[in-house]
Amino acid sequence: MTSLPGSGLRVALFATCFNDTMWPETPRAVVTVLERLGVSVDFPLEQTCCGQMFTNTGYAREALPLVERFADVFEEYDAVVAPSGSCVGSVRHQHAGVARGCGRPALADRATAAAGKVYELSELLIDVLGVTDVGATFPHRVTYHPTCHSLRMLRVADKPLRLLREVRGIELVDLPEAEECCGFGGTFAMKNSDTSVAMGADKAQHVRETRAEVLVAGDNSCLAHIGGLLTRQRSGTRVMHLAEVLASTERDFAAANELGGPPYAAGARDGREATA
Repeated sequence: MTSLPGSGLRVALFATCFNDTMWPETPRAVVTVLERLGVSVDFPLEQTCCGQMFTNTGYAREALPLVERFADVFEEYDAVVAPSGSCVGSVRHQHAGVARGCGRPALADRATAAAGKVYELSELLIDVLGVTDVGATFPHRVTYHPTCHSLRMLRVADKPLRLLREVRGIELVDLPEAEECCGFGGTFAMKNSDTSVAMGADKAQHVRETRAEVLVAGDNSCLAHIGGLLTRQRSGTRVMHLAEVLASTERDFAAANELGGPPYAAGARDGREATA
């Protein structure tokens, strides 16, 4: 019997506070995908926030306890996966610097070691497990938005698209001006709301030009922003995290048809949660 790609690998799921609070279906989908591939997934209950809300606004000392907590919780694992390029980017590119700047060199070394084992979902699937076909089925017209942190900080490049191209039944269409920012940017959306909404409106317009049924991305924060605008425009386009598409199977759609449900997997949503 051929072993599964993830057999013997012990991975911790870092759900991220944003997903855990608002979209728990996304981290659940990560577990579904990884267990399908034979990965043993742990969810350490002691996990909290990565701290980027503090670090991005200059509150390094307030972020320090979260940097230490992350190292305490995750340093024992072979790998850590998170369904957020933004949070993975913070762990990799900010944690050690925060510790060092606060006069904690030993913690900086631990943060560096922990960060080297942290992956965004598409990175773990392709770079660590070596797979692009995860057994997914999603028979819908889809377009993909590459979020800024995954594209520019993590440089995941076309990894999410490579995974989507292997999904059975999918019709994947290019998003015009795909690499333009959606305008969310965390605290930027609150401090510069007019600019944020204008950028989001441009992105929403490009999404509508594709006539996609579903907009997919690797960060729910960006999907909340774009999805809110798409809903206000009554576009009919829903938003869905990459993990939820990859977790979808033919059985899911057969069950939805039997129950008379909508022609989307359960994770698809129309962005009403977003109020920005």
